[in-house]
Amino acid sequence: MILQNILRPQHIWARRPGIPVPGVLAVCAACFLQQSRKRWFRETGEIQQQRNLNQYHYTMKLSSIIPASELHYFTLLLVTGLYSPGRGEITSLDSGNIDEILIIQLKLNHTFLSTDNAGVAIVNFYADWCRFSQMLHPIFEEASNIVREEYPDATQVVFARVDCDQHSDIAQRYRISKYPTLKLFRNGMMMKREYRGQRSVTAIADFIRQQKVDPIRELQNLEEISTLDRSKRTIIGYIDQKDSENYHTYEKVANILRDDCVFLSAFGEVSKPERFSGDNIIYKPIGENPPDMVYMGSLTNFDLSYAWSQDKCVPLVREITFENGEELTEEGLPFLILFHVKDDTESLEKFQQEVARQLISEKGSINFLHADCDKFRHPLLHIQKTPADCPVIAIDSFRHMYVFPEYSDLAFPGKLRQFVLDLHSGKLHREFHHGPDPTDSTPGQEEDREVASNPPESSFQKLAPSETRYTILRDRDEL
Repeated sequence: MILQNILRPQHIWARRPGIPVPGVLAVCAACFLQQSRKRWFRETGEIQQQRNLNQYHYTMKLSSIIPASELHYFTLLLVTGLYSPGRGEITSLDSGNIDEILIIQLKLNHTFLSTDNAGVAIVNFYADWCRFSQMLHPIFEEASNIVREEYPDATQVVFARVDCDQHSDIAQRYRISKYPTLKLFRNGMMMKREYRGQRSVTAIADFIRQQKVDPIRELQNLEEISTLDRSKRTIIGYIDQKDSENYHTYEKVANILRDDCVFLSAFGEVSKPERFSGDNIIYKPIGENPPDMVYMGSLTNFDLSYAWSQDKCVPLVREITFENGEELTEEGLPFLILFHVKDDTESLEKFQQEVARQLISEKGSINFLHADCDKFRHPLLHIQKTPADCPVIAIDSFRHMYVFPEYSDLAFPGKLRQFVLDLHSGKLHREFHHGPDPTDSTPGQEEDREVASNPPESSFQKLAPSETRYTILRDRDEL
């Protein structure tokens, strides 16, 4: 019956005029696909471990991007041995090799900092039973093939994977809370921002290409500094020689913080006027008026240079957008948010000053954010506010939203800090449900208290990783 269907004239293989299809090849192709499908359903848990399934995966992947009328050409070539899919150089990581492969070591004099391995590594943390992980495997492998053609030196780019079921210790080490998770490592350090883009061969390959672009722009003359975009944080390295230890350290820092600051450099005669006391690095804050800040530490000390640059490039109060919302929610910390009109920099500056003055000790327990109230109208509506009411301060605990009484209350010392402490103590949640605590009421009036209505539900929780893209690990405590 199968043979009759395959050789039937109206079959897609025989419908193409001028292309003979030998019966033997047709039968072979049918058998190949039938046996591959059987193995697929029987051995789902061992997809990547079964080498004889690679061709099936490749065929299934191509069927999604190649029209059905053309797919039979690929199938015939595959069966007759004229084509074989490339084998992706995906490195499987375990407890024994992960540090050796990801932690890059450079031998400088007698100090080992980093060398034999990749400048950039992208690691797929997966579980075989996760359907999203299964769908990503062939895409990740093909992206590796394409990138390897452009960067044949294995020390430049590494594609790797971790089976989180077999290596739960590694999954815990890197706080994996969903499958699949694509983490980026640079110079042995895990980057805070993971890959969250489209899961396609082109998108992943383009992402790696962007990571390989030099983040430092060389100045040809110092007059260019007067034309800098002062709305961006900028670091400039004035260095005598490009091939020097000072610059190599600066380059490593720039690669890690490339998404947070603009990095510039000037060498030789161009940089000479700024090197009267030797090579130096300066930071230009946002705005036209703030003075430059000079790095006073050793230019060859990576840890000191990185810590100083991170403090300047990553603000205490970060902006939340739809692009970084998923990343911020995954940090698992409540949000203290200032909603403000984009052009209202005065309110933002005041909020930043009070956060730095009152809440620096709470940095590890809550995220300090600001949001464009025109873009985030929906969360404002949740707390019965509109952009006309901005600036507005609120806390989103990922369960409920709580509104700071009045923005003008920022002027009262300790008021913002107490608002955050009331969140941690549970007071905000308790009072929303049951009204003010008895200690906050006038004696004899407790019985007259009205029970408060339920607080609005969290709005920003909706920016968390979606179950249509990930398998979320509910038993984890990260979220």
